[in-house]
Formats: sequence, structure tokens, C-alpha cells
Amino acid sequence: MVENKFVAAFTPAEVEAVKKLKEALPDIVKNALPSTTEEAAAIPDLWNVKLDKDSKDERLDVILVKFLRARNLQMDAATKMLTDTLAWRREFKIDALMNETFDESIFSSVGYLHKSDKNGRPVCYNFYGDLDQNKVFGDVQRFIRWRVKLMEEGVELIDFVNIDSMVQVHDYKGASMFGRTANAKAATQEIIKIMQDNYPEFLAVKFFVNVPWWGSKIFKLLRPVLPEATFKKFVVCSNDELTTTLTQYIAEENLPTVYQTGKSRAVQSTGQTEEKKTPKTSMILKEATAFSREPTATTDADVAAAVKEEPTKTTTTEATQTPTATADAPIVEPVQAPSTTADAPVAEPVQAPSAATADTPVTESAQATPSKATVSTVDDDDDDLKIDQVEPANDKADSKTSA
Repeated sequence: MVENKFVAAFTPAEVEAVKKLKEALPDIVKNALPSTTEEAAAIPDLWNVKLDKDSKDERLDVILVKFLRARNLQMDAATKMLTDTLAWRREFKIDALMNETFDESIFSSVGYLHKSDKNGRPVCYNFYGDLDQNKVFGDVQRFIRWRVKLMEEGVELIDFVNIDSMVQVHDYKGASMFGRTANAKAATQEIIKIMQDNYPEFLAVKFFVNVPWWGSKIFKLLRPVLPEATFKKFVVCSNDELTTTLTQYIAEENLPTVYQTGKSRAVQSTGQTEEKKTPKTSMILKEATAFSREPTATTDADVAAAVKEEPTKTTTTEATQTPTATADAPIVEPVQAPSTTADAPVAEPVQAPSAATADTPVTESAQATPSKATVSTVDDDDDDLKIDQVEPANDKADSKTSA
């Protein structure tokens, strides 16, 4: 008898696909993790779930279906994705990464996990403005390891029983169209690829807040090339309804103080000072789709054209308003992020992860949708869009509290 609610929601096609992928696990592990005879005797795990083909643990089915959905239930493609992910995790030394420490004075203002939404899903906040790019991206690999660790910490909060995804909030306040350093661009590109390739279907809903007018134009340009499932995971918040929209998904007391009514600064649970954040522009679109199922083919020229079309007098509020989310729009990630999703410098993570397809039931991770939230026809992205091609300001880093 199926007890896991996510497994119970599988379609017949997904049930069969998961069964086949599970049977292939011994070969997948063997190809991904060449080992000695002694090592081969031990069954590896992924996100604390054993990759055992004979396992009755339904959490394994929930994880496997993520890879299948990310590849539209195509067995060969899903097998390759899982194989590559396992190989990447060993090469990246994920286990050792979780014991590494990073300078909070640099990264606490870039992104952090803070409490959960009304469905118990972890929420990751990502900021794209007022960043000191030389400090944040001066060492590209250091940034990438910090961002992957943040994603892994978020996944650790997912039990694959009650929740199977996370929420992403991307804040672009103070982001600039120009000025990204070469290191910032390189880091963004690499983290987006990592999230798309290795964290499928982890985005429930992705919120875009404090989006400038040019970001809105880019969203509009990219809307036609986004998969519908990914698009439904995006919620673009107009400036005058930011808190109202967020609190439809996240209890106000669970929001960072910067988003609580009448508050702009406060001390987070870690005791660090939280200050108003400014998002990093150039990563908006790409980061936005880091967890999405399909990469987009939008070019930098397309993005530039979209920005050029925007009238110079358009206000931020006007530009960020979008239509109300549909009833089946997921609650975020990413979603989507993507979403997924993850999830760019602060991706998400993320995605990244994607939403359920037309023949796949929408699980709890992608159900609720706000009455006033805007998921727009105007523009949205999940985890790896080209917004990343627009550039963030090289401003002072603000210290933000991580949680």
C-alpha cells in the first residue's frame, strides 16, 4: 500500500518509469562511481536515501521521479542525468563541502535560508543588488562552493515525505543593468548549469520581487520560450503588494524582517544585522530558470533588444505588475525556478527545479496560488534564464542575516 502522498500522485506512466529506473540503479551506480570491490559492496545514497533497487523506501521513488520528470520520462535521458549527477557529486566532494565554512561578512548579504512557507517548505532568499562583486566573485570557485552548499542545506530540510521541494525568493532591489565583472558572469554561468543538471524538480514556486522595468521587459521577451510548467512556478510581485503577495504563501512572522510590514532592518535569529537588500540584475533571468526542465535559446541580442524597447519613463511599479497566478500555479520555486529550482549566484540555487507536466498531477509542491500574485504574461523565469545577461551593480555589500 502506497503511503507517501507524492508517490500516490504518480501517473501510471511515472509508476512504470520509476520501476525501470530503480531496476537500473546498480548499473547507474557502477558507471557513475567506479570503485574497488570493497567500495562496490556499499550502496551509496543520494540526499540521505539509499540507491537500492530493492528498497521499499518510497522516498527513493520521489527522488527518482524528479530525474524522470526533468527529462519528460525519457528513460535514457533520465538515466544519464542521474549517472552524471552522482559522478559530479563525487568529483565536487559534496560530503566534504558540508563541513566547509565561508566568510559570513561576504556571503550573508547574498543569500540565506529562512524558515518555511505555509506548507512547511524551506525558503531561500537571494539578493542581487548592492553586492561588492570583487569580494563576492573574486574567487569564482569559492562562490560556487558556497552556493552549492546553500542549496544542499536547503535540500537537507526536505524529507521527501511531507515536502519534496523548496521556495525561492529573488530580490532585485538596486540591481543595475550594467557593470557585471567577468568573474560574476563566469560564476553565474557555472552555478546555473550546476543547478539545472543536478537538482531537478526542486522548485515549488519562485517569487521575483523589486524587479526593475528592464527586468520586466526581459521577462516578457522570454515568456514565449519558457515551458508552461516552468512559467506557472513564477510569481512576480508588484512593489505595492510585495508583502501582501508573499504572505499568501509565507506567514508574515516567518518572513525576514526586511519584508515584514513597517520594518526595514532587524536582527535575525543568528544575531546578525539584517539590512535591506538589493538584487543582482544580470542573474535574474538565467538564475530564474536554473531549475527549469529545458534550457532557453534566448540570446544576449534578444535581451538587449527587449531592454531597448522599454520607454525611458516607465516606472518600476508599472513594469513589475503582472496578471494573477493561475489556480494550478505552484507556490513559489523552483521552484523554478525552478526552479528548477535552481536558482544565479544565489540561485539558486536555485533552481532550479520544474513543475508537473500536463500528464503529471500537480503535487502539493506546486498547488496553491495567490489571488493577487502576478505570474504574468508579462514575464517570468524559473531557474536559468537570460536575465543573467543583464548586469548587476558593483556596489557595496550589505550585511544580511543568514538563518
